[in-house]
Amino acid sequence: MTIASGNSGPAVLFTAFEPSGDALAAPVIRLLRESHPEWTIYAWGGEQMEAAGARMAGHTAGDGAMGLGAVSHARRVGKQIKAIRRWIKGCRLMVHVPVDSPAANFPICKTSKRAGARVVHLAAPQMWAWGGWRIRKLRRLTDHVLCLLPFEPRWFGERGVKGTFVGHPAINRSLDPEELRKRLHGLPGGAPRLALLPGSRTQEVRRNIRMLANVFRQLRNLHSSMSGVIVASSDTVAREVHDRLGEFPMGLSMVTGMRDEAIAWSDLAIAVSGTVTLDIMRQCHPMIGIYNAGWLSCLGAKLLLKTRYKLLPNIIADDEVVPEYVPWCRGPKQIIAKAQWLLNDSRRTAEHQQGLRRALGAYRGHDFAREAADAISATVRHS
Repeated sequence: MTIASGNSGPAVLFTAFEPSGDALAAPVIRLLRESHPEWTIYAWGGEQMEAAGARMAGHTAGDGAMGLGAVSHARRVGKQIKAIRRWIKGCRLMVHVPVDSPAANFPICKTSKRAGARVVHLAAPQMWAWGGWRIRKLRRLTDHVLCLLPFEPRWFGERGVKGTFVGHPAINRSLDPEELRKRLHGLPGGAPRLALLPGSRTQEVRRNIRMLANVFRQLRNLHSSMSGVIVASSDTVAREVHDRLGEFPMGLSMVTGMRDEAIAWSDLAIAVSGTVTLDIMRQCHPMIGIYNAGWLSCLGAKLLLKTRYKLLPNIIADDEVVPEYVPWCRGPKQIIAKAQWLLNDSRRTAEHQQGLRRALGAYRGHDFAREAADAISATVRHS
């Protein structure tokens, strides 16, 4: 293992524990490497951070898990946390950048702060949604929070935590409609067209894919020429979909990757709640957000979650611009009815899209990777 103190330039450490964190950190690492080649950028994370030029101290950004089924995942993460804390004690870090995953990153932040490093969180912990009492811990364990949602800097600032809005990589990215259209030839014909996005974690897929397929099946009974595409975010997700569904309903197929293409191709997207809803929002495309859960999870969400809305586009807009069923334990009937409501009336679809355009206004002019990299650079300069 290479120790940071052996390098002449500043040492910065990124720590991520899920594929989403790996993807979030990668463009920021790439810009820091280009702007400051004399720095050593270490990472505990995944393949995207490594491809961006980070010096990998360990690999931690595997398939995430959530809920009661995540016990084995929690044990694995616990071992990783101990290894990272031991690693930090042998290094001289200037800045630590924990990426999302506050439950895993907070113990590491405690060690890095004790070691004299400044801490810059990349993605604010969603304390405004639940667990606001954790703000005291965050005040102790951060110097700066880089926020992906426009209202977050004010919320954190009012509670004594410095925050800066830096945009969001799902929204502040180039997307050429003409190039997308050229790549649509591999997708099926038929109409209307339905894109189903079952999530990036295997646990999300397990909870949602059968209901998504059922929604498609029943909608196709109403629209005999309907075609649908399941968008698998990875080969792992694609295998999980096959394992859960077996034979696909008639008219339904699957692609791996091709998220933007499938969104552009579709007349309506039905997506499991998460960052992918911002990818759909980026195209101002009609969508419905879902998360299939048991009744106990639905009850727990009502008791614990403090926000009026649960879906990211609605949280950003502070309005239900997207129909949301998050969490949901009442079967597909109401989701099917809402899909019909959107598919059968172009005026409703236009109003829906206009609401998404308004919500996007807060992101106009931002450059996520550049602004995040600049904030980290400023922290290094003032350390």
